[in-house]
Amino acid sequence: MVQTIDMQDMRYLNLFESATGVRTRFCFMYNESLIFCVPKPLISRAVGENGRNIRKMSELLGKRIRVVAAPRGIQDAESFIRTLIIPLTIKDFGIKEHEIIVGGGKNKAALIGRNKRRFLEMQKIVKDFFNRDFRIA
Repeated sequence: MVQTIDMQDMRYLNLFESATGVRTRFCFMYNESLIFCVPKPLISRAVGENGRNIRKMSELLGKRIRVVAAPRGIQDAESFIRTLIIPLTIKDFGIKEHEIIVGGGKNKAALIGRNKRRFLEMQKIVKDFFNRDFRIA
């Protein structure tokens, strides 16, 4: 899980920690949402009572904020990717030696996005977390 952290990401991480009390190293943008990955047992603490922490951060930043469970390895890849692309669903999911293949079905165009924006974002996320290439079949 190698990810370079620029100054903007560092600001987001510091704000997240001060607002929620949960320390994390992983934040990224996907589908115009700022997504933070925290260990699974700490998700409810990060979200806060009735989503208070997330609502406060969203108002401060003017962006949609999401908190997801950080994957522990390649075995969590499918659940992690399915969580990221909610409300879309994927039909097929496969992990090969050097790539992760997702079968889009009816949602293929939505997975790719205008000008391949979502596809390129997901490629970067998969490369950072699982060190594999991402492909939509």
